[in-house]
Amino acid sequence: MSVAATPKVDAIVADFPILARPTSRGKRLVYLDSAATSQKPRAVIQALVDYYEQYNANIHRGVYEIAARATTEYERARVKLARFVGAQTSEIVWVRNTTEAINLVAYSWGSSNLRAGDALLLTELEHHSDLVPWQLLAQRTGAELRFIPVDDRGVLVLDDLDRLLEGCKLVAIAHVSNTLGTIAPLETIIPRAHAAGAVVLVDGAQGAPHLPVDVKALDADFYTFSGHKMLGPTGIGVLYGKHDLLAAMPPFVTGGDMIRRVEYAHTTFNDPPRKFEAGTSNIADAIAFGVAAEYLQAIGMEWVREHERILTGYALGRLAEFEPRGLAIYGPRDPALVSGVISFNFADVHAHDLASILDTEGVCVRAGHHCTMPLMDKMGWAATARASFYIYNSEADVDALCSGIEKAARVFGV
Repeated sequence: MSVAATPKVDAIVADFPILARPTSRGKRLVYLDSAATSQKPRAVIQALVDYYEQYNANIHRGVYEIAARATTEYERARVKLARFVGAQTSEIVWVRNTTEAINLVAYSWGSSNLRAGDALLLTELEHHSDLVPWQLLAQRTGAELRFIPVDDRGVLVLDDLDRLLEGCKLVAIAHVSNTLGTIAPLETIIPRAHAAGAVVLVDGAQGAPHLPVDVKALDADFYTFSGHKMLGPTGIGVLYGKHDLLAAMPPFVTGGDMIRRVEYAHTTFNDPPRKFEAGTSNIADAIAFGVAAEYLQAIGMEWVREHERILTGYALGRLAEFEPRGLAIYGPRDPALVSGVISFNFADVHAHDLASILDTEGVCVRAGHHCTMPLMDKMGWAATARASFYIYNSEADVDALCSGIEKAARVFGV
């Protein structure tokens, strides 16, 4: 019995109420869009309910019982997320999502440290959220944008890395491509970036949910990720930053709770991480995010990675059966190089039409440019269908995907 079809997966599926609900057409829900957002286990949902029903109060202010409990649970969640990525608690900043975290670094660190003549190095795989903020920073400062190229399989080409790093002040790189699943060789890139004098930000939106992450072992300067992609709620995320970097950065948003003292003419700001957490925080979702991190740690991130590696290998093999009929699979074909994401097109069937046919069979995939328009333009794809896997998926889900593709073949005469 493979890892992808063990009783452990059945037990995990039972923790997700939505997966027991049939679609409106009476089909079993086959959710293959976790790269967009993950489903939530009952424990995470209950954490939200418990906060609002039992101790809904603001934090860091009230001395009454439920306010004290809210503060305790909120800060305990920060400890859980720090443990999840191997950080210090003071290095974990609550944000709304990965996008906000990247913008925070671009405005706060970037505006203070980038000048005309400096360079920013990205890759051709980046999500718009790890591209547009740096474009705007380059426009504000006069810095140059550079890109690590990818080959026709979406693998990073590092032959010219040292030249690209010359004069570079910051490298921003996705740990895992949301479009192709490509895993970046951070163990190679980060030391060479540091040797060139660059700070490294890792977009971990697709990395932290699927791979064991130790930010100290990686030696990342910043690492960002979102709750909703790793079983947590929407509207909550984390920016990890090395303490010395955070301490030197000016605030991104100002207001209440991020100050130490305010006078009419002057303000003294709090220490990190609270210096970057202005206003009333997303208390309930932070607490539930902590529960999600605990849930994943109880399963074991090494198991998560192995489960997805095996499942991706099985999916690549099944999808390859359609290649003689015009199915094109994009991205690396070695499951060791990808993390639970497969993008593809089928003959002349538009990706959106294919996704619509799959939906009639209860199979949920994403179709479109996946917020990577420059990559799509480079590769010559108008759009792709994307299947993405997580802990609650099995080989039966891959089989359902292939049955749906077979139906599309009949409908469109492929």
